[in-house]
Amino acid sequence: EDPSLERHFKGHRDAVTSVDFSRAKKQLVSGSMDSCLMIWSMKPQMRAYRFLGHKDAVLCVQFSPSGHLVASGSRDKTVRLWIPSVKGESTVFKAHTGTVRSVHFSSDGQSLVTASDDKTIKVWTVHRQKFLFSLSQHINWVRCARFSPDGRLIVSSSDDKTVKLWDKTSRECIHSFCEHGGFVNHVDFHPSGNCIAAGGTDSTVKLWDVRMNRLLQHYQGNSVVNSLSFHPSGNYLVTASSDSTLKILDLLEGRLLYTLHGHQGPATCVAFSRDGDLFASGGSDEQVMVWKTNFDADYGEVVKPQKYCSSVDGTHGTGSEMDGGIHHKKTKTQDSVRTHEQQEEETSLANTLEHIMGQLDVLTQTVSILEQRLTLTEDKLKECLETQQKIIQNKAN
Repeated sequence: EDPSLERHFKGHRDAVTSVDFSRAKKQLVSGSMDSCLMIWSMKPQMRAYRFLGHKDAVLCVQFSPSGHLVASGSRDKTVRLWIPSVKGESTVFKAHTGTVRSVHFSSDGQSLVTASDDKTIKVWTVHRQKFLFSLSQHINWVRCARFSPDGRLIVSSSDDKTVKLWDKTSRECIHSFCEHGGFVNHVDFHPSGNCIAAGGTDSTVKLWDVRMNRLLQHYQGNSVVNSLSFHPSGNYLVTASSDSTLKILDLLEGRLLYTLHGHQGPATCVAFSRDGDLFASGGSDEQVMVWKTNFDADYGEVVKPQKYCSSVDGTHGTGSEMDGGIHHKKTKTQDSVRTHEQQEEETSLANTLEHIMGQLDVLTQTVSILEQRLTLTEDKLKECLETQQKIIQNKAN
């Protein structure tokens, strides 16, 4: 069955720049050039929340892994952390000296990586919004930065036409991929953490093995690639292009699977849900669209490297042998030998732990909001005292 358009959301007043699903698919967040964030409920007839706070275009949004926080980055050079409820409360921190183009949570929800037009990538703690360190070897705007699934690596893409791989512990650039012929708009890690995909203004999508630093697959399209997202199985990749299309690539076969038409004008962003059943897209037509994936549901497979690579143009593929690639192989899981009770206990425990972590996110964010309000109150009190002192001095004179 082909992917199908499930619903579309209208509410933004300018181009949509970024979309992301919450973990349980109950909410979808979008950012826009209209300086707003919108939180859309996936339940029918539920009203959307419009979050106001940024002073300029919102270029990137993402839910935390628990789904209890949303990070956003803006042209106003700030990052905000929001509690995605009706109040729409947020804390703000001056993150960069240029436009913030990318925000991304680590898989444990403890760290945030941001990328900016000031040519740097910065890493922060989430709970205190404390700056940890900068990565600064790019020589032009940094469009995108992502943590690896295990949090040990960071990948970044830039208008300097490079994709850089960084070691988070040593803070060193361990490799630069220079094969792109234009600005690199978007980059992300494969769910296995073993390879990365990047797309840009040269109308290509390239996949590299990050262990061998070798090109695995190359897809040549007809238009600028603005965004991409891996399916959680690792077997598919969806892209959003300036020719208004979304394209779904089959990474196992090394070919273009679907070209989807929905947006009027450039498709600017795309993201799969955490379980891969849905994907969302946004465009310069101010619309957010939600698509049902409808792929085969047999995802219990592992992606492994193999001697295989392919180059694909916009319509059909031609394969060429190369060392390293993507192959998939059935693997037996231990679930088959676990008892039903053990599975239920583990699920219950994991859900409880996740709930506690989510509540901790909200609690620490609330504390941060209160701290910021307290600081503002202190500043106002100081101003009042200073004004009073000036009045007393003037009267005395």
